[in-house]
Amino acid sequence: MELLFPLLILALLVPTFLGVRRQKKEMQKVTALQDSLRIGDRVLTTAGLHATVAALADDTVDLEIAPGVVTTWSRLVIRERVETETPQDPDLLRKDDDANPPEGRPTEY
Repeated sequence: MELLFPLLILALLVPTFLGVRRQKKEMQKVTALQDSLRIGDRVLTTAGLHATVAALADDTVDLEIAPGVVTTWSRLVIRERVETETPQDPDLLRKDDDANPPEGRPTEY
């Protein structure tokens, strides 16, 4: 019975410690990403905005969200770097590839 209380305390502290440790590692990754940003990088913000880095300052980053539209954000909102996707499959259709799309496929998208 005397060991029950220390075991209970231990059972509560271990998951808390592991959670804090995992969160600290994730924060270090995000901080490293924010410090390694370069002009021209495609990024995703915590608000879900996809943009291109246009300029960098100590605490802020200018993001181009559309051609000619640049907004200023805190560096802390940058969540991840988005890799530009290049189609690997030559059979993938693009807008200008097919003058006669297959039946049921819209002509504009």
